[in-house]
Amino acid sequence: MSTERMPNPAVLIPEAMAALTAVNRAIAGAGVDGRLLALSHLRASQINGCGPCVAGGAHQARQHGATADQVDALAAWRETPWFSDEERAALALTEAVTRLADRPDPVPDEVWDVAATHFDQQELAALLLNIAITNAFNRLNAPTRQQAGKW
Repeated sequence: MSTERMPNPAVLIPEAMAALTAVNRAIAGAGVDGRLLALSHLRASQINGCGPCVAGGAHQARQHGATADQVDALAAWRETPWFSDEERAALALTEAVTRLADRPDPVPDEVWDVAATHFDQQELAALLLNIAITNAFNRLNAPTRQQAGKW
């Protein structure tokens, strides 16, 4: 097991952590179901290999009512019956936004259009901010080798 290189940079700069926390509060208050936000957070964190965010996202998803099947099989959501069309749209958007460099058209119209049928602009804004802030935390935790379970 690798060891932590340094504390999370946002912890070392408290004003940064306060700003990130404020963004999270704004997202939580924007009207999107907390379970959906947690599943999106968990999926992005799985993609990015961020241990603390995977552990925290799984915990949050369960707290917000995600089933064990949803949490356990999230990485294979396309091949399972446990996600609604709305959840699938959010997860597809999460994957596309998290993997921007993986294709010439980072978020294809098909992914965007399906998401836009399930979410209004306010909700899409909250989802995009959730994905962005998750990726920010992943990009702070992964290079500094933050460990899950060290709260």
